[in-house]
Amino acid sequence: MTSQPQATRAFTDEKLGVGILGAGPVTQAIHLPSLARLRNILEVRHIMDVDASVAESVAARVGATHSTSMEALLGDPAVDIVAICSPHQFHADQVIAACKAGKKAVLCEKPFAMNADEAARISAVSQETGVPIIVGAMHTFDPGWLAAEQNWGDLPEKAHTLRSSIVLPPNARFEDFATEIITRPASGTPDYSDAEVIKNMMRGGIMGLAIHDLPLVRRFTPDFEDIEVLQARHVRLFGYVISLRTGTRTIELRAAMNQTWKPEWTFEAISDNEALRIEFTPSYVHAGSAVATFTRGGETVSYGPFDHNGYEGEWRELAELARGTKQPPSAQTLIDDLTFALVIADATVDSVAAGAHA
Repeated sequence: MTSQPQATRAFTDEKLGVGILGAGPVTQAIHLPSLARLRNILEVRHIMDVDASVAESVAARVGATHSTSMEALLGDPAVDIVAICSPHQFHADQVIAACKAGKKAVLCEKPFAMNADEAARISAVSQETGVPIIVGAMHTFDPGWLAAEQNWGDLPEKAHTLRSSIVLPPNARFEDFATEIITRPASGTPDYSDAEVIKNMMRGGIMGLAIHDLPLVRRFTPDFEDIEVLQARHVRLFGYVISLRTGTRTIELRAAMNQTWKPEWTFEAISDNEALRIEFTPSYVHAGSAVATFTRGGETVSYGPFDHNGYEGEWRELAELARGTKQPPSAQTLIDDLTFALVIADATVDSVAAGAHA
């Protein structure tokens, strides 16, 4: 039998400890199953949630320590990597605290900050501490997307139309994200005749749903700071149709949550003589990767599906970053991705507001 190389054996035998801030549905339905498939290199060692019973119950599933305070988790020497899965308003402060605690890597769910000031603070502490940070935009870690990157040639320079299209079954989490900054009526149904409700739903749609694919769109949009909204329409119960234009690109963002059980999540980049279409697995689905298909001159070439998707891919990336075997993304890349989302959200809300007062 051939012996395993020493470097590989060290990588697989020495598990990295994971601590998770927030034990809600993202942790339970996405991260814990992903980590279970990677338990040869990663081990959940600490679960924190402000609800003590939730923290204890979720931690018990994986044999981890549980607590109700961030300080307890960050002070746990068994934790090498911190995953931040708390409500978004806590993200920036928790990312900064995790970096200052000397952890080896940090994963933060989207968005990692809510404004430019928070993003600047995170950038500064990342540079000061050297702790790598990634944002959980799972599609950017999907092998199907990575295969597209390796094979798209000059398409980013030539593409004139970019499209993100999402059709999913109802998901209360996204609606809650969109409406948490307003008071939900006792009936639980937003007042769609209220312009403020629509504005908040649109902002929540961008920052809670479209944001998954905006880093992909930005790869093809060098002039993203000058964005014109051509159309912005809310789709009931939860969705949107948004058309945008930069100096050189048209961007189409579409989403609908209805009673479908044939979900679809696609990204497209189109030039005069070439098209890329990537079909992603829907939210919360762990089976298989995206499939990237190029159409050039009447010929079609596809890459995928692969044996895992972006949920697992981001944890593989974190393990490499924590071990120092891969270069982390620059803080500026994360800031530019966030700025892109905020610019689109602000422009869309302004357009909706102008239409309401027309």
